[in-house]
Amino acid sequence: MNGAEFVEQLQREMDAVLAKLDTVPVAPPGQEYASAIQELLKIALKSELEASEMAALWMSTTPELDVKLALARQCGDEARHFLMIQQRLQQLGVEARNLNPVAHGYSPLYHYLRTLHSTAERLAAGQFAREGIAQKVNLQFIAYVEQSGDEQTARMFRETIAPEEDAHHEFAVRMLQKYANTPDAQEKARAAMHKTLSLADELREVAAERTGAAVIPAS
Repeated sequence: MNGAEFVEQLQREMDAVLAKLDTVPVAPPGQEYASAIQELLKIALKSELEASEMAALWMSTTPELDVKLALARQCGDEARHFLMIQQRLQQLGVEARNLNPVAHGYSPLYHYLRTLHSTAERLAAGQFAREGIAQKVNLQFIAYVEQSGDEQTARMFRETIAPEEDAHHEFAVRMLQKYANTPDAQEKARAAMHKTLSLADELREVAAERTGAAVIPAS
């Protein structure tokens, strides 16, 4: 199949896996919002930092110029999101200026992404799958913080963070159509996408247990 047909198939496969998130409640009865939102934003800090660092690492070893430059832009986007979330945590009373979200280690997903070498599998895992997850869960997180009455956090995600994560995913769609154009590239890309979805699911379960909220922001 050609690249466009492959990406359509990949999108259907990812949508089928992520469909279970549609049944996640915005907030369970009796949810304590204030502390949960602070913990969720700390998780978002780690996600943004890992995404920025991964884009920077991949940029240096990506031969395709259009993808290389997009990774540079993504690195800056994710770093800016980190600083925005850090500032919001400060406003919410959390001393976040010296908070290092990877002080105790990086996530299993980050370690997996570091093992990917081809452009097609990197795009499928990092920008297509990871940002595809972000498209769904960030909308849920926006609804969650709106329900809590925290319009400032909701606006930050709705107006800046979510649209930029959406753009990263859409770029992956275009680039996969271009570069996932052989059976070998498509096989690697599909495997990388499904592994990313699996690892992200495990991380969401851990975060939900920790925060008591099932709507975990992502980047």
